[in-house]
Amino acid sequence: MLEKNLNKLQDKKLKALLGGGESRIAKQHQKGKLTARERVHFLMDEGSFEEIGMLVTHRTTDFGMEKQIFLGDGVVTGYGTVDGRLIYVFAQDFTVFGGSLSETHAEKICKIMDLAMQNGAPVIGLNDSGGARIQEGVRSLGGYADIFLRNTLASGVVPQISAIMGPCAGGAVYSPAITDFILMVQDTSYMFVTGPNVVKTVTNEEVSSEELGGASAHSTKSGVTHVTAANDMDCINKIKQLISYMPQNCEEKTKRLPYEIGEEYREQLSDIIPDSSNQPYEMKEVIEGIVDEASFFEIHPDYAENIVVGFARLAGRSIGIVANQPMNMAGVLDVNSSKKAARFVRFCDCFNIPLLVLVDVPGFLPGTDQEWNAIITNGAKLLYAFSEATVPRITLITRKAYGGAYDVMNSKHIGADMNFAWPSAEIAVMGAKGASEIIFRKEIKEAANPEEKLKEKEAEYADKFAHPYRAAARGFIDEVILPKDSRRKLIKAFAMLENKVAKLPKKKHGNMPL
Repeated sequence: MLEKNLNKLQDKKLKALLGGGESRIAKQHQKGKLTARERVHFLMDEGSFEEIGMLVTHRTTDFGMEKQIFLGDGVVTGYGTVDGRLIYVFAQDFTVFGGSLSETHAEKICKIMDLAMQNGAPVIGLNDSGGARIQEGVRSLGGYADIFLRNTLASGVVPQISAIMGPCAGGAVYSPAITDFILMVQDTSYMFVTGPNVVKTVTNEEVSSEELGGASAHSTKSGVTHVTAANDMDCINKIKQLISYMPQNCEEKTKRLPYEIGEEYREQLSDIIPDSSNQPYEMKEVIEGIVDEASFFEIHPDYAENIVVGFARLAGRSIGIVANQPMNMAGVLDVNSSKKAARFVRFCDCFNIPLLVLVDVPGFLPGTDQEWNAIITNGAKLLYAFSEATVPRITLITRKAYGGAYDVMNSKHIGADMNFAWPSAEIAVMGAKGASEIIFRKEIKEAANPEEKLKEKEAEYADKFAHPYRAAARGFIDEVILPKDSRRKLIKAFAMLENKVAKLPKKKHGNMPL
């Protein structure tokens, strides 16, 4: 009798695990989406996933809900390994009540997050939910708040990654927003606080879900999304790649990959800087010439493209890279690029990932738009992030480092450990032309040929300041190096700084200019 009852239970459990029927799964596949269990299966190492809370059901008896019982209550939770590393995961199941969050659904997610913090392992959330389960009222809202609290407590303790693989609307968006990285799938996922219908009612704007909160909108306009994926499998593969650059928790370092030091000169770096200081070049070519082959993983590639951030490996070590991009807006710092870089710097500092900063910055972007959108506060975010970071920090100035942007981009004055410069570096308050127009205004105005006088004074100023040697003489630059020698120098410098210990003043926490 016991065996028969167990078999019945197994049959019932199997039907529930199918999300209420094979037809729903077929519809999921027709949309080009994997099911929750397929996502977990492809994410985790084969045979490693252990489910927690498989038999949980909701407790709602209102609105006929007592007749609709599915085991697991619309979310698959558990733990396993990814490339041999312990990982906790939850995957919302859209085939069960649209993946809506109930009290018990939230409890399952909270349990996973509590275990992750207690055992020091990353949390990956695969989000695919219609939002709060309205039949439960405030209990579902309370469930979201329980998750938000844990996201906040786990921040900086264990890495948290959110993959948006379907709808994510209303209060549901704030959990991913607190996590470290958000990935979205093109055409099948979207995020917004208020949907198209509400927008139309309130503002009379006609907008689709994709236009309002799709992967393209959030990866290019809002900057909410860090990485976009073509489909579910691409998203899962990118999660695996992303997490490979991170340690398990804030008390560990990322595992170093095997690497044998060889001939580390890179001749291709010698020809990158153009003869004219006003001509752009591709900073990503500099990055590729420095880091291990095919190891650069860019974050936010389509947002604030005047700065490049991402992970890479240098002699097998995981590092974070922040680099001005001369190919876009001459690499100036503006509101969006400052926020983008500051967020990335703080993540790296949370999880002991050393920082390499490549500088070619003519300053901050001028204009009313920037001033009225708080370039002062937003530029200060990047300044604060670098100043507070205690991980090994190395700066390489490739060309321009002007004005306050020189200070902000990890200068020696705000705590950088090692600062290198190429011979092409120009470290000054401003460019030679602008500086000459101010300093020698009277002489130029009184000259018989003002244009010739300006060129003469411009050359004089450049000869005096448009190079790295004055800064090196003061110790602000540790060494002027040849471009081809950059990789070798950086490998040795990061190895020297590997056991760096730096402590901030005792305090509850700082008040970052948010």
